[in-house]
Amino acid sequence: MPAPLHIRDHTNDSRIIQRRLLLAAFCMLMLISGLLARMYFLQVVQHEYHSTLSENNRRHVQPVPPPRGRIHDRNGEVLAENRPSFSLTITRERVPDMQANLQLLRQLLELDDEALERFERRLKQPRRPFEAVPVMAELSEEQIARIAVNQFRLPGVEVQASFVRWYPHAEHFAHAVGYVGRINEQDLRRIDTVAYAGTHYIGKTGVERHYEDWLHGTVGYEEVETNARGRVLRVLKRTDPVAGRDLTLHLDVRLQAAAERALGGRRGAVVAIEPATGGVLAFVSQPGFDPNLFVTGISFADYAELRDSLDQPLFNRVLRGLYPPGSTIKQMVALAGLDSGAVTRSSRVFDPGFYQLPNHSHKYRNWNRTGDGWVDMRLAIVRSNDTYFYDLAHKLGIDRLHDYMTRFGIGTRVSLDMFEESAGLMPSREWKRINRRQPWYPGETLIAGIGQGYMLATPLQLAQSTALIANRGVWKRPRLLKEADGLEPDESGTPENIVLKNPADWEFIIDAMADVMHGERGTARAAAQGAAYRIAGKTGTAQVVGIAQGAKYDSAALQERHRDHALFVGFAPADDPKIAVAVMVENGESGGRVAAPVAREVFDAWLLEPEEDEPELYWEIQP
Repeated sequence: MPAPLHIRDHTNDSRIIQRRLLLAAFCMLMLISGLLARMYFLQVVQHEYHSTLSENNRRHVQPVPPPRGRIHDRNGEVLAENRPSFSLTITRERVPDMQANLQLLRQLLELDDEALERFERRLKQPRRPFEAVPVMAELSEEQIARIAVNQFRLPGVEVQASFVRWYPHAEHFAHAVGYVGRINEQDLRRIDTVAYAGTHYIGKTGVERHYEDWLHGTVGYEEVETNARGRVLRVLKRTDPVAGRDLTLHLDVRLQAAAERALGGRRGAVVAIEPATGGVLAFVSQPGFDPNLFVTGISFADYAELRDSLDQPLFNRVLRGLYPPGSTIKQMVALAGLDSGAVTRSSRVFDPGFYQLPNHSHKYRNWNRTGDGWVDMRLAIVRSNDTYFYDLAHKLGIDRLHDYMTRFGIGTRVSLDMFEESAGLMPSREWKRINRRQPWYPGETLIAGIGQGYMLATPLQLAQSTALIANRGVWKRPRLLKEADGLEPDESGTPENIVLKNPADWEFIIDAMADVMHGERGTARAAAQGAAYRIAGKTGTAQVVGIAQGAKYDSAALQERHRDHALFVGFAPADDPKIAVAVMVENGESGGRVAAPVAREVFDAWLLEPEEDEPELYWEIQP
């Protein structure tokens, strides 16, 4: 039997299609309604919020670093300035693929791993959004051209023109002026990051570090409009930065050159102070280093060469060099003896070439092994007689000796604006008990009386103690800064003046120091020959290694670096001091033959008119 035929119900099919069309229309209507509602919410209800976001995407506030203040010597010679430089920077927020950018830069500029490592460290430091991070400084014209040609492949990479610190006298003022360097994590912990926005450099040492707040200035800001790639289209608003203060130092470039020339490339230090003001006129620590290497980042190889050098060019001998002062303190010990009443000017000691404590067999040798016979105070200073000062130190005792020497600045920080200065060491009973867990012995007092043993002083302290004698006890703390747009360094904390019971003792000691230079038996008479002015001075020699009892000093048998240091302190003119000088020549052996002539050249350079054929400087100023 054939299957029944099914007849299609067109009416039912039509109803199904209509229901489906209605359902689709309803869904479409709901979706369109939701979209319209969302558009209304975003464009009407949240209009202010999104318009602000839009403005922020194209408008940014960028810091404008202030020009750093310049540093000059007392005559206006530039010691530190800012010169234009082109540097490569990357803004992280504008870089979709940092590693791809760095790889391309490595190929274009031949960046080494060291430079990339430094950039990675800077990238991790806290910073403001859209603040550029430096990659490379001092770009050449060729490098700038390569970046320009490939700019479309380097989003977020820019060549920025800025000012970079420059020291035209290079190593000759490195230890006094110091240098600036990149801001590191340690710096970030002590500075206000807002005040340093856009600034990549900060003072690290010397004047640059001590007067950082004055030199830095105040950061400015500008509101800029950018495109989608982050490029600045125009500046909408700008607040100009305030430049740092210019500083004028007491230093004198020509006197510095004369002091270096006199030192002759030997390891050592020369400090010259103006007694009336405390201003440091010359500040020489040799050897030195080129501070320009540190400004944009010194390479590991260059730093290792400086760090590992036996001559220690990075070591500031003026402020941190601790040396036994030797006989350069004997005039102060003599003043202590007179003021305390331990001795008189006419007190005499017989010198057979050595000194012995009562009931002791040990002999404390005089430098003159044959002895000087009967010696009074004046002759003891002129001849630098150790035996006399052994006896005087024994009569004073370590307690009174410590008290008087600290009043002259030995064992204390004396400077006003040289934060790196070491305090040195003036030993005492308490110091030895705490640090050595031992009692004080009488023999140690004798050694302290001639500036040996535990006693250590910096060349700056020796210059200051000498300036104190030149000033007849009036304290003027050593300072580098002369003026800064009307501002002066804070002089709070200046020690009390030294007031002697008999003020005439100052003149007696100064006359004795003058005899050191001009007397027939003076230890530095050769250095003062032909001087057009009167010099007051004192020579000194400080042991580097100990000499056994009864043995003689044999220069030829010692390594050069184990030989005695040569020292000299003095001021001139003796009756109206204009300059006080301390000289230390490492392993120079003789204060009279080596250190005193250096001081004489410094005195001449400051007090006498220069000859017509005399060169102003003996170094070239870097362009």
